[in-house]
Amino acid sequence: MKMIFIGILWFPMSLLAQNTISVHVKNVDSAQGDVNVALYDSDETFLSFDGVLKTSSAPAHKGIVTLQIVDLPIGEYALAVFHDENGNGKLDTNWLGIPKEKVAFSRAKMKMFGPPKFKECTFRVTSDHEISIDL
Repeated sequence: MKMIFIGILWFPMSLLAQNTISVHVKNVDSAQGDVNVALYDSDETFLSFDGVLKTSSAPAHKGIVTLQIVDLPIGEYALAVFHDENGNGKLDTNWLGIPKEKVAFSRAKMKMFGPPKFKECTFRVTSDHEISIDL
């Protein structure tokens, strides 16, 4: 009986567990600007500036840049990463909306006619999580 009670108490607390995602961004080709990551938790908000759940940024350096996103409950998430080489705080695009700065996504690549969908990029967080993304 005591074990059942402990199990009942543990389950809701595990849903509120705060986890950390360590994002290893590979193939950063210069030390100019910053590497930025945006975390999304739904298809409806994916890749919208207003729909970003959390962000992280770190100074760029050649090779691998590691960023952390903290205090995440268990759930399904997707990441978008870009190298803001000119440090202006935004993803620069050409007149067609095509990024002029390098972008990458968790578990998917940029397509010929646009970015991948949320479901193609998702991964599940149940504890602290590490992910590598090729820029």
